Amino acid sequence: MQRVMTRLAATSAALAACGLILTGCGAGQISQTADQEAAVNGTSATFSNIALRNVHLQAVQTSDYLQPGRTVELMFVAANTSADTNDKLLSITSDVGTVALTGSASVPAGGALIVGAPDGQTDVMPMGSDQASSTTPNAVVTLTKPITNGLNYDFTFEFDKAGKKTVAVPISAGNATKGESASGAH
Repeated sequence: MQRVMTRLAATSAALAACGLILTGCGAGQISQTADQEAAVNGTSATFSNIALRNVHLQAVQTSDYLQPGRTVELMFVAANTSADTNDKLLSITSDVGTVALTGSASVPAGGALIVGAPDGQTDVMPMGSDQASSTTPNAVVTLTKPITNGLNYDFTFEFDKAGKKTVAVPISAGNATKGESASGAH
């Protein structure tokens, strides 16, 4: 009888130890969803009260490089996280080309500036607006240097209140037309 009680106590202690070990396995681990990024073509940056999202150059590349003289569209969303301070995009500069901004560049408090129209969407409705804007803000880059897919190119965004931020910007082919790929092969 004594022997059975000793075995029972040893088995119970072993099971309790296993339970403690198994429940402690996840301690200090980072969950898989803790650091997820948005599934978009562009890059992101946050500074002061401005959050830049999905910043990318949109162009279908049909040769090794996009050559100087060609124009490509710079697309992004600039969200103003301030509850009470409006801001304004003053300029965008890059060493790969000159950037021409058209349309409104104001970023209202708690709102967003959407630059460029996503593929398949002809009108962009700014946050806080009831109707699509007929003057969608655009940023067109006239290339002064050749650029190619797979590399990032520095663009500096200057805002009136938030200041300057340099962002490494990728190229995205966007939704190439049917039968056309980003490399131009069929």
